[in-house]
Amino acid sequence: MKPRRSGVREAKAHLSRLLREVQRGQEWVITEHGKPVARLVPASETDLPLTERIRRLENAGLVEPLSREVRDLPPPLPLKKGLTQRWLQEDRNA
Repeated sequence: MKPRRSGVREAKAHLSRLLREVQRGQEWVITEHGKPVARLVPASETDLPLTERIRRLENAGLVEPLSREVRDLPPPLPLKKGLTQRWLQEDRNA
């Protein structure tokens, strides 16, 4: 999608609209006296909070929302020192 252009004054007057379009993927170049001074681009996925990234995945149909409340897991069982490493090594050698 080709970036659209807007002067500073117009961008200030219509910032909410520009931001909605940026959220949909549109890029904007902000100009001053016809020269580019800034670019509005969508935030990268890693810049978004986790809840927003999950909401976007749900909206895209890539994950399903939780159908029930999540329970906390109990703490892991205590094991003798080194036992976990030994089991892991045995599993790898099998």
